[in-house]
Amino acid sequence: MKKKNETLKKMQGKKGKKGSRELKQKILTPAQQAFLEKEEKIDKINEKLNRPIVGITYISAFLVIGLLVYILHFMIVDKDEVIANAANTRLDNYAADVIRGDIVTQDGETVATNRGDKRYYPHDEMFAHVVGYSEYTKAGIELVGNYYLLESHANIIERGINTLREEKNNGDTIVSTLNYELQKTAYDALGSANGAVVVMEPDTGRILSMVSKPDFNPNDIDDVWKEANSENTNSSVLLNRATQGLYPPGSTFKILTTLAFMRQNPGDFEEYHYNCSSEEQIFNSVTIHCFGRKIHGEEDLSAALANSCNQAYADIGTKLDVDKWKHTLEDFLFNKSLPYTDANATSRFYLDGKSDRGYIPQTAFGQGDTLITPLHNAMIVSTIANGGLMMKPYLIDSIENYKGKRIKKFSPSSYDTLLTTEEVDTLTSYMRKVVTNGTATDYFAGATYEAAGKTGTAEYANGNHDYSWFVGFGSIEEPEVAVSIIIEESDVNGVKAAAVARKLFDAYYSLSER
Repeated sequence: MKKKNETLKKMQGKKGKKGSRELKQKILTPAQQAFLEKEEKIDKINEKLNRPIVGITYISAFLVIGLLVYILHFMIVDKDEVIANAANTRLDNYAADVIRGDIVTQDGETVATNRGDKRYYPHDEMFAHVVGYSEYTKAGIELVGNYYLLESHANIIERGINTLREEKNNGDTIVSTLNYELQKTAYDALGSANGAVVVMEPDTGRILSMVSKPDFNPNDIDDVWKEANSENTNSSVLLNRATQGLYPPGSTFKILTTLAFMRQNPGDFEEYHYNCSSEEQIFNSVTIHCFGRKIHGEEDLSAALANSCNQAYADIGTKLDVDKWKHTLEDFLFNKSLPYTDANATSRFYLDGKSDRGYIPQTAFGQGDTLITPLHNAMIVSTIANGGLMMKPYLIDSIENYKGKRIKKFSPSSYDTLLTTEEVDTLTSYMRKVVTNGTATDYFAGATYEAAGKTGTAEYANGNHDYSWFVGFGSIEEPEVAVSIIIEESDVNGVKAAAVARKLFDAYYSLSER
C-alpha cells in the first residue's frame, strides 16, 4: 500500500487531478478507493470545523498582547497623568504623609506655601483665581497640580527617617508658567474694574498671567466660601472670569467673520467695498449703525476691520453661507471643550442655516447670542500669532523637590493647524492696521515694538453698559506674547481694554530687555 501511495503521488504531480482520479481507478481496489474518498471528506469537514477555532485562537492571542501593551503603556506613560487627574479625590489621602508643596512663579516668587498647618498665600488677592485655594473643592493650580503638591521626592534617606519618626515628608514644588511682574501689571491695570486678563506665549501655550476680578483673599477662604455659598448671595467672586466667564465677543469677533468671508470668497475678498453711512437697514427690518454713530465712508475689507465698522460687517454677514460660517467657528472650538486642564466654559455660536436671518447682522459684528471666554479669545489670537498653529494653554512649567532639584518638565503641546500661511499674513496685516490707523491707534502711540490687535465693545444690560475688549499680539515679525482682556462696565469705570494691553506689552518688552 505504501508503494502504491508513493507512485500515486508522483503521478498526481505529473498529470493533475484528472490523471489522479484515473490512477486511483486503475491502481486501487474499489474498497481502497472508497476508503480514501471517505478520508478526504473527513479532512474537509475537519478543516471547516477547525477554521473558527484557529480564528478564535488568533483573536485571543491578539487581545492578550493588546492588553499587555496597554498595561505597560499605562505603567510607563499614563500612570502619573491618570493619578494626577483633578477628579481623583483619593489624592487627599496623601496629605496624611506629606506636607503640601509650594507653588512659585517662573521668576521665583512664592505664591502658595504653608504656615504651620494652614495654607498661606503671600500675595493675597493678586493670584487668587489662577493659583486658587486648597480647601473645599479646590481651584486653580491648587486643583490641577494637587497630585504633584502631595508627592515627595525628598532624599530617600530623609524620607526613611521621617517614616520611622512618624513625621511628614516635604511635598514637591510646582514651578508655574506665571510671571510675577506681568501678573502684578495686569492686576494693577485692572484696578477696581471687574473683568479678566490672559497673557500667553503664542508658540508654547504657556500662560504668563491670568487675572480675574472681582477677586477674593484665599487666606480667608473659610469666610469667602461661606459668603459665596449662602442662600441670599449674589457673589461671584469665586468665578474665574478668565476661563469661566462667557461674554459677547464684541468687535473682536470680526476677526473670525473676516476669516469666514475670506474662505467663502477666496478669489475676490480683497475686492470687497462698502460705503458706511449714518445707518443701514438690513433685510428691511434690522437697523445697524456704527459705535458712537460714526460714519466711515468708503472702505475696503482691511479698513472695515481697522475702523471696526458694524455696518460693513453686518453686510458681510448677509453674504455668508451660515452653515459654512459655523463650521469655521467650530474649527476654532466654538461649541467644543477647550484643551485646557482647569475648569472652563464652552464658547457658543448658535446660528445655522435654519436660523432666522434677522439674527445674522448683529452676530457678524459680535453681538447677538454669541458668547466667548477670555481664555478662548487668547487662544484664537495666539493661533494667528503662531502662524496658524493653535497651542494648548498650560500653567505648570515643571516640578521640583523642596530643595530645588527638578523632577519633571512639562513641554508645549499643539492642538491643530487652523490657518494657512496666506490667511495668517492677511489677518496679521489687517490687525496691524487696527493699531496703526484704526481704533487702537491712540493707545499704542509711541510704542517701541510693533503690535497687532483688535478692539471691541459689546453692549449689555439692554444697552446701558459696555464691555471693553482687546485681543492682540506683539511683535509682528516674531510674535512673543498675546493678550486677551475684557473690562466690565467700561462706560462707568473708564478703564479701556486697549489701555491695559498697552501696559502689559510695555511691561513684557521691558522685562525682555533686562
